[in-house]
Amino acid sequence: MTRVLLIANHPAYVFNLRREIIEKLVEEHYDVAICCPYGEELDYFINIGCKFFDSSLNRHGKNIFEELKLKREYGRVIDEYVPNVILTFTIKPNLYAGMEAAKRDIPYIMNITGLGTALEKKNFFQKTLLSIYKYATRRVSSIMFQNEENMSFFKNNDISTKNDNLLPGSGVNVSSYSFEDYPVGNDELKFLFIGRIMKDKGVEELFAAANNIKEKYSNVVFDAIGFCEEEYEERIEMLKKENVINFHGVKDNVQEYIKESNAIIHPTYHEGMSNVLLEASAMGRPVLASDIPGCREIFDEGTSGLGFKAKDSEDLTNTIENFINLPLDKKKSMGVAARKKVANEFDRNIVVNEYLNEIEKISNGGEK
Repeated sequence: MTRVLLIANHPAYVFNLRREIIEKLVEEHYDVAICCPYGEELDYFINIGCKFFDSSLNRHGKNIFEELKLKREYGRVIDEYVPNVILTFTIKPNLYAGMEAAKRDIPYIMNITGLGTALEKKNFFQKTLLSIYKYATRRVSSIMFQNEENMSFFKNNDISTKNDNLLPGSGVNVSSYSFEDYPVGNDELKFLFIGRIMKDKGVEELFAAANNIKEKYSNVVFDAIGFCEEEYEERIEMLKKENVINFHGVKDNVQEYIKESNAIIHPTYHEGMSNVLLEASAMGRPVLASDIPGCREIFDEGTSGLGFKAKDSEDLTNTIENFINLPLDKKKSMGVAARKKVANEFDRNIVVNEYLNEIEKISNGGEK
């Protein structure tokens, strides 16, 4: 029986974005193991027959000794489980598990979920990180990219294989995120932000635009859900008191907030392929998003969403105002078009099938 080891950085990531891949592997009688920090979400996979290896990964940790410890930890897991194929997701598993897999000549498939700030800025740190990536991918079987510009960036820096694949992000489960009728009969117009309250998610521009809009349109409501970084806690409390933004913190029932919204605002600085936009679009909500790779692919300008310049609060303000002034029928039709586009182009089954094909090739003695 082919043994597949999946290594990721967070239990919620595995459950929300990789569940269908794991379910399909189990259904196809692969032996599956998961390595990531424990969370109760992982009990689901253990109950369907997956093995589990705990991990000490700290997503924000920068202590070199802790990072080396994590790399050795991956090596021990690989030695204990002896996988035939390893699937890695997010930067630390990609780099550290990739090195350990290469050392043991075990086939591995790497998923590049985005560049992030570290790789977008040309500096010493970018150069160092690219060197580490080159080393970690020296024997990689396949690299899965989530948008064309990320793929080109890696190829231009000599990090690629002949088996690279371009995926529609992580895809979206269009059954779980079912279409919801556009909200009507309420004088309020609700815009929803979903994400961490941090600079790279575009919250500075969001705050400025929300202030501008609230001064002019009393019926507009801005809601935000997600984890708030410590440096923004006082600021967000002030904005709540001033009735600029309703901050609701981390929520499990994200779909309820999407359902009640009129549009999603996503002013992020960088993305692999935005799951927020995929999920909101699947539920039939127009999206207002940064015109950047990982966002612009998900909507058709003026048909299912509106784009604006990243890091530009004035352009964001104008885009929000343009949406406010659209007729109701146009807003409804944008939501319908959003659902249709992601159902046709971003169904998660596309991603699952790509992974199954690559794993099958390796299992049958194909590329290593």
